[in-house]
Amino acid sequence: MKIAALQMVSTPSVARNLERARELIAQAAGDGAQLVALPEYFCFMGATDRDKLDIAEAAGDGPIQQALAGAARQHGVWIIGGTLPIRIDGDCDHAFNASCVYAPDGTLAARYDKIHLFRYDNGRERHDEGRVLRAGTQAVAFQAGPLRVGLSICYDLRFPELYRALSFTPGQPPCDLLAVPAAFTYPTGQAHWELLLRARAVENQCYVIAAAQGGVHENGRRTWGHSMVIDPWGEVLAVLPEGEGAVLAELDPARIASVRAQLPALEHRLSF
Repeated sequence: MKIAALQMVSTPSVARNLERARELIAQAAGDGAQLVALPEYFCFMGATDRDKLDIAEAAGDGPIQQALAGAARQHGVWIIGGTLPIRIDGDCDHAFNASCVYAPDGTLAARYDKIHLFRYDNGRERHDEGRVLRAGTQAVAFQAGPLRVGLSICYDLRFPELYRALSFTPGQPPCDLLAVPAAFTYPTGQAHWELLLRARAVENQCYVIAAAQGGVHENGRRTWGHSMVIDPWGEVLAVLPEGEGAVLAELDPARIASVRAQLPALEHRLSF
């Protein structure tokens, strides 16, 4: 299966971002991708954290979710819809940062709410997602045809226990693919992005698709980019350092089987 990680430099305009996402999805589908992943907050990059509350949608309804469903149906592809803010009933001061997945017929196949909320302060750049987001509580994986796909978002990447939970769900096989839509800051991305992504691929012996924000945004923020696809041995198959575009690679189930047969680390895992 050919998969594509889409890189964007999103703006404060939902309409412009949705149009650009449609163009990139069409480009990837035209190049043969059957599964397409968008970056975190592909739909909106506001001036302040609270701005995302103004464009938050009700679960299952709204122009952002409709655009994702429509694109999946139009092109007949799986879409991992980066993230968008989903309203919380009874709490107008917080939202969920949700990754919604759409099947090729446009139906909602899965939704994951970001569990680990980013907080960072290096004296020049400060972030605290907990001020406007509520953390999710459930690990989520879904079946995309023959592939089992585990969902995560950005800062989740630093918590390997989430990926272990995804790969060792009782009654389910390990994941074939882990998705990490992200908007990594430039300094943290430069230091740790590729290192952590390759570690998650190696320790779970599966592919990783990481669609990222990558460039200088209209709000002045700079994101690291480097969207990439990594194979089960930790090899980077394709990468886009900065700017908008699509990163495509072939996901080969035989490669997963070969790595797991040669080095059966997943069979050697113990629960402590």
